[in-house]
Amino acid sequence: MTSTLSTTSTRPYDPLSISSLDFWAKTAEERETTFAQLRAERPVSWHRPLEGAIMPPENDGVWVVTSHELISEVSKHPELFCSGEGFQFEEIPEDVLSAAGSFLGMDDPRHASLRKLVSSAFTPKQVAKIHDQIKNQARLIVDGLIARKEGDFVEAVSKKLPMWTIYEMMGLEDLEQREEAAHHADGMVSWADEDVAAGREPGEVLNESLVGLLSMGFEFAEERRRNPKSDLMTGLVNAEVDGEKLTDEEIASFFVLLSVAGNDTTRNSISLTTRAFQDFPDQRELLLADFDGRIKPAIEEFVRWASPVMTFRRTATQDTVLGGQEIKAGEWVAMIYSSGNRDEKVFENPNRFDITRWPNPHVGFGGGGPHFCMGSFVAKMQLREIFDQLLHRAPTLRVGEPEYLTGNFVRAVKSMPYTL
Repeated sequence: MTSTLSTTSTRPYDPLSISSLDFWAKTAEERETTFAQLRAERPVSWHRPLEGAIMPPENDGVWVVTSHELISEVSKHPELFCSGEGFQFEEIPEDVLSAAGSFLGMDDPRHASLRKLVSSAFTPKQVAKIHDQIKNQARLIVDGLIARKEGDFVEAVSKKLPMWTIYEMMGLEDLEQREEAAHHADGMVSWADEDVAAGREPGEVLNESLVGLLSMGFEFAEERRRNPKSDLMTGLVNAEVDGEKLTDEEIASFFVLLSVAGNDTTRNSISLTTRAFQDFPDQRELLLADFDGRIKPAIEEFVRWASPVMTFRRTATQDTVLGGQEIKAGEWVAMIYSSGNRDEKVFENPNRFDITRWPNPHVGFGGGGPHFCMGSFVAKMQLREIFDQLLHRAPTLRVGEPEYLTGNFVRAVKSMPYTL
């Protein structure tokens, strides 16, 4: 697609700017004040390129979509708003996009084919095994929490469960390798954070993290070809649909995607939901009064409330109209999931944490369409089991103020103190 510099250079930017890192350093409540006004007055608005990219993009702006309705419309029309040009606010070479994003950065027919192949590895037997693993992991993690009466909740609970789940279901048994993979996964989304970068340039952090995860994926796939076991990596190596199998590059890329998406999103949902139960104690008591009866709608509210992935990008494939606004081919479109999940037209009293909210058509797993989150069922298992353990076994748990990562992609909690 061609650059949009010549067609957009005279277009005025919206006065309610969301482009600066200072905006994303605000609290979610402060950001929501801006999003609410945009939803009400200009649900599709033109903004400067979002800050924080490793290299400034070649175009000079991005369309920001804030309403639930229009986020869903973009999501469900990949023929108009594609993923193959990238899903974050970076100008990324195609080979790097494929390696870092697996089928997140693809369009049909390749997207559908690859997704079908990966899905075939999640057999009913494999899914049942994953659930058993998660139950055991949640119990052991809360054992450790109870044994140590204070510390960092993110390190003690939120970070551990997704890491254990992803790498145990993949079959990565070595603890040091799991820690290394989780470290690289952090670098993939937190390269701009000073604590993560530790004096390195952002591009260096991102490249080192990507190469590290890809290398692990290649080596692990080869190991499972020589030594198959009853785990997901063996399933991926052997997966076959209509005579087609996954290549080593596709398996390694999926390992990257699973490491990043599987670690960060659930980790932050656990942290933010734990804090929400403290801020809304009536909801905690409500769930405890009938855990089995209320946990299903509660989980959907956990995801809506946390909105762990705040933004995703699409690219217009042709001149089109969205919400009455003309959009040119090649222009970037930013879906603000955290805004869609507070849309007053869809959610009554959206700024209240309400575990009985039903139906709950949140866009926390995407707004529908072909890119709906493939791992949502694993995330829901994790949330169910960890809060079963936390609510029933750690009734005196108290958490402090979260420390957030500054960025426009994930709503990441870096640390959050706890006491028992």
